[in-house]
Parts: sequence; C-alpha cells; structure tokens
Amino acid sequence: MKLLRKGKVKEVYDIGENLLFVFTDQISVFDKIIPSLVPDKGESLARTSAYWFEQASKLQIPNHLLEFRNKKEMIVKKFEIIEGRASESMKNYLVPLEFIVRYYVAGSLLDRFEKGKTRFQDLGFKNIPKHGEKIPEPLFEMTTKFEKTDRPLDVSEAKQIGGLSSEDVEKIKETILKMDKKINSESLNRGLIHADGKKEFALDDEREPVLVDTFGTADEDRFWEKDEYERNGTLVERSKEFVRQYYRRTGYYEKLLDARSKKLEEPSIPPLPENMLSETSSLYRSLYERITGQKW
Repeated sequence: MKLLRKGKVKEVYDIGENLLFVFTDQISVFDKIIPSLVPDKGESLARTSAYWFEQASKLQIPNHLLEFRNKKEMIVKKFEIIEGRASESMKNYLVPLEFIVRYYVAGSLLDRFEKGKTRFQDLGFKNIPKHGEKIPEPLFEMTTKFEKTDRPLDVSEAKQIGGLSSEDVEKIKETILKMDKKINSESLNRGLIHADGKKEFALDDEREPVLVDTFGTADEDRFWEKDEYERNGTLVERSKEFVRQYYRRTGYYEKLLDARSKKLEEPSIPPLPENMLSETSSLYRSLYERITGQKW
C-alpha cells in the first residue's frame, strides 16, 4: 500500500485499482487538527458514512463505496485528484470543491450575516434571521477544497475551478437534495434536525456525478435535538459543532480569525481537556446510534 494522503480525519492509501480509507481518531475544527485523539471517533464516522452509502445505493445514487470492513476501513473507487483547476473535458476525477446545503441559519452563514458579507434579503428573509431560523429555501453553496482554509465561491468561480458546466452543477445539486431528503426524514424520525451538511463528488467516465468521501456524519453535518428546538427554540448541538463551540467559548476562535484577517501567524490550537475528550467520544458513539438507528 502507498500512503497518498493523510488528511484531517482519515488516511488514504493506493491499493492498485482502488483506494483504501482508514479512519483515525483525529479531530479538526476551523481547518486545524486538534492535538488530541477522540476514542471511537474514527469508527463512528466510518460506520455512519457506510450506512448512508448503503442508503444512497438504494436510492440509485452512484457512489464510490465498494467494501466496508473492520469497522474503520473502506475500499472505494479511485478517481484522479485535481488540486488545481479542472476542465470540462476531463473525466474520472475528484471535483476539487465542497458542496454544502443549508436548511437552517448556523455556523459560518451566521458569521457572514453578522459581518454583512451575505445579505439576508437574498435568501428570502424579510428581517435579519436569528441563529437556528429555518431558511425559506435550501441554500446550496460551493467552497474550495484544497486551499488552506475553505473559501465560499460564487457559481462562476466554482465552475471554473471544478471544470463544471451549469448542467453539472444542477445535477450535483439535485443529487444532494435527493440524498438529504432521506437524511432529513430519518433524522426527524429519530429525534434529530439535520440543519446542514457537506458533500463531495467525482465525475465518472460519462461525467455523471458520483458521491464520494464521507457524509451524513457528526463531522460533515450539523444535527440538533428536535424536541428542544420545537418546544423551546433551543439549539442543542449533536455534531462536531459541540467542539467548535468549546473553542469559541475559550476565545481561541476569535484569536484565530483575528490572525487570519491580519495575515499573521495563526495561533496553535490547544488540546482538548480530558472531560471534553470523554464527552466528545460519548457524543460520537451516541450519534452513530441516533443518526443510523443501529446499535453501537
């Protein structure tokens, strides 16, 4: 096996015709890998994503999963990795973009509203929306994938970077909405609100979208407790946002944003304390059960 990439949460190996994903217990926030390992996190993400790939196949959504094994490993189809700009003439490649669909106001969208970088009127709101407010229509966004920090893109730049036509973008959007309809429905039935999620795609030899990487997990997606939201309007996080909020409370996130805005050296992210590690590990195990309906 040849190690191709050691990412924030998994290692990718070349095994000939296909790739091997090995999920680790690393955790990252704000494009920073935290110097702490979260017990059982890798297994939780691997098993959750494998569950959604199985559901995708039932929905006849093409995806890259060939075999799931050892609770933390996936054998997947291989696509060419393009870290620069792709072109519309290319086939069988990983689109160098990340695709996000938001159903509620949260995360970086909330930050953009507060800083005036996104106009609430453009999303169908009559007034400035509050944290947790439902978006009138699902918000489809595209960001960079291989830059140091993810950057929101307008449609024109995203098409240029991804080598995508307008038809390609529309097909990817339709595929996400089809998959999310399943995720949203199952989540609600298990007492969770699926607030938003990130997905990645390749284009096959016919330039048809293929769902790749991982999705529908506590890392790529945001989940809230349904009862708390409907009864009290309270946002009880059931995702990696739990860890992000910890670093917001400690002041680290503010220092990081300040350094990035001034193009200064970014502060190192401190490790998680033992109590947070224990709570985070428990969260990932319980979320596997809550999201999939399966026993740990």
